[in-house]
Amino acid sequence: MAQKDTDLQKIRELIEIMERNGLVEVEIKHGDDKILLKRPQPHVIADSGQRTTDSKEIAESEKLNAISATGIRYTPNAENLVEIKSPLVGTFYATPSPDSEPCVEVGSVVEPQTVVCIIEAMKVMNEIKAETSGTIAEILVTNGQAVEYGRVLFKVKPD
Repeated sequence: MAQKDTDLQKIRELIEIMERNGLVEVEIKHGDDKILLKRPQPHVIADSGQRTTDSKEIAESEKLNAISATGIRYTPNAENLVEIKSPLVGTFYATPSPDSEPCVEVGSVVEPQTVVCIIEAMKVMNEIKAETSGTIAEILVTNGQAVEYGRVLFKVKPD
């Protein structure tokens, strides 16, 4: 019984760590043991600068949007823009180094292999590629800003 209580306490601690750090999913493997913890992901919709949560709008949005495994969301909107989303939690950097020019700017033409930004996660600099062809129409984050998984970073007008 003591072992079961200890295990439950460890799981509770993991859940608290997840909540504190905004993590949605954690998987831990140790030998043959495996634990997978998932929390419901909060859905936030930006509306005229104000952030609101609306489950009906979310359901409609999820029906209309097809999300690729690479983190690009194809959004059927008036301009048919493709959203490049953050594939991980970290800090967004528009430049590869502090004294460099931005990887891309509004109006930059990108190809699938074009590096559009750097996201630092756990002291590792990750190059994020466009994974689509087109022209950068919008940049939705600022240099040094913390981003969550799935955060829209750029909108691209496809070729």
